Amino acid sequence: MSQLVVENVSKTFSRHRVLDGITLAVPDRTSTAVVGSSGCGKTTLLRVVAGFETPDAGSVAIGSETVARDGFSVPPQRRNIGYVAQDGALFPHLTVGQNIAYGLRNGFTGWRAGKRRVDELLEMVSLDPSYADRRPHQLSGGQQQRVALARALARKPDVMLLDEPFSALDAGLRATTRQAVADTLRAAGMTSILVTHDQEEALCFAEQVAVMRDGRFTQVGAPEQVYAAPKDLFTARFLGDCVLLDAVVADEVAECVLGRIPVQKSAPSGQATIMMRPEQLVAHVVSNGDADSGVVREVEFRGADVMLTIALDGRGDAVRVRRASVAAPAVGQRVRLEVLGSAVAYAEPSVVA
Repeated sequence: MSQLVVENVSKTFSRHRVLDGITLAVPDRTSTAVVGSSGCGKTTLLRVVAGFETPDAGSVAIGSETVARDGFSVPPQRRNIGYVAQDGALFPHLTVGQNIAYGLRNGFTGWRAGKRRVDELLEMVSLDPSYADRRPHQLSGGQQQRVALARALARKPDVMLLDEPFSALDAGLRATTRQAVADTLRAAGMTSILVTHDQEEALCFAEQVAVMRDGRFTQVGAPEQVYAAPKDLFTARFLGDCVLLDAVVADEVAECVLGRIPVQKSAPSGQATIMMRPEQLVAHVVSNGDADSGVVREVEFRGADVMLTIALDGRGDAVRVRRASVAAPAVGQRVRLEVLGSAVAYAEPSVVA
C-alpha cells in the first residue's frame, strides 16, 4: 500500500490554476523527488500535502486516512508530517538541543529530560552530541539543515516533506548534506517528498522522480527510466543535456547523420526527432584521412569531464559529446563517433520547447 496518495488535486489562486489534476503515489518507506522550474506548482503541492493549503478538488491520503477531500481538510498539526524548509527555520534564540527537543512531546522546555533522544537524533543526522549546546549561528549551513531534519524526525512523522532544503548551500556542501539527509531518511524508513529545481539532485536523491510543468506532471517514474527514456522533449531537455537530431524512423531504427541507430519500441514512423544523452556518444581520435569523421570545434572544460562540440563533415549541425577530461581531444583534432545504446524518437520537432 502507498503511504502517501495524491489523487486529481487541483488548486487555483486568483484565477490562476497552479495545480491541474495532480496524481502521485509515494510508496511506503521511499522518497519521491518533485522537480520543476520556479512557479510550476511544486511548492504548492507540498503545502497541500502538509495541510497549509486546501485543494479545490481531489484528495490526499496518508496511509489509510484521507486528510483532504471535497473541501474537508485535516489541520496540519494533526497530520503527523515533518517539514524541512529551505532555510531550516531554526529558532535562533534556542540551542541546537532545544531546537530538536521542540519536536518532542514535552517541547524544548524539557529538553534536558529528553537529552538521550536528542543525542540519538543528532547521531542520526551525523552530528556529534556535543553540538546540542551550540546556537544555530555557530553552525554551517549544512549543519543547520541537518539539525532541522533532526527536529522534524523527533516527532516520528508518517511523511517527511523537504522544500528546496539544499538550494542555499554551496555546491560541495550541498552534495554532502544531500547525501547525509538521504541516508538518514532511508535508515529511518521514512516516506518523503523532496521538492527541488535541481535536476541532478532529483535524480540522485529519490527512488521516484516526478517532473512538473505548469501544474501537471509530464512524467513520473524511476530516475533511470525518466532520464534515459523521457516521454517528451520538454522532459528530455529539463533533465539534462541532449543530442537532438533529425531522422527518419522505420521498424524501430532511425536513419540520421550518425547512421542507423536503434530507437524505442513503438517509436513513431517517418520524420522524427531523436534524442540521445551526450555520454552516449564516444569520440575516438582518428587520422585526417578517416572517413565518417568530424572535427572538434570547441572543448568546454567542466572539471571531471568535458563537453566537446564536433562538426561532422558535410552532415548538418554539430553534435555535443560528453567524455572524461583526462586526455580529451583538443580543438582541431579529427574524431569518429561511436553511439552507445539506443535513442528515443519523438514525432514532435526539436524546436518545440
